[in-house]
Amino acid sequence: MFGENLYQLRKLNRMTQEELADRLGVSRQAVAKWESGESLPDIEKSITIAGVFGVSLDDLVNFDSADTGLPPPPKGKHIFGVVKVGERGQIVIPGKARKVFGIKPGDSLVVLGDEGQGIAIIKADGFLNLADVVKKIVNSHN
Repeated sequence: MFGENLYQLRKLNRMTQEELADRLGVSRQAVAKWESGESLPDIEKSITIAGVFGVSLDDLVNFDSADTGLPPPPKGKHIFGVVKVGERGQIVIPGKARKVFGIKPGDSLVVLGDEGQGIAIIKADGFLNLADVVKKIVNSHN
């Protein structure tokens, strides 16, 4: 996965193997070998590569684009996969998403929508805390 992720990120950023090699202080051949899977960079170079492309080291190494066809997402952004909507509108939130955002059975979630951008789901307690902060700011200016 590393080689494919590196290739996709490099292409997405319109960077040649030589340009990436120059930024990393390695040869173009080293980049070519990493992309082909013949070899892997050391951990320090891997961290630098992740930084160059603004992705997490974990996603650089482990992200599997087979489900989405997309390159690893930017740091702090996630692609959790595809879910199907049931007959009554229910969805199952992927386990990794539940873990990352600390969603547990019984938690309340707020579903927001923007007709131009889509649907967002956030934990109710975080949303209500944000709403309280906004309300206080608005009231302090009145």
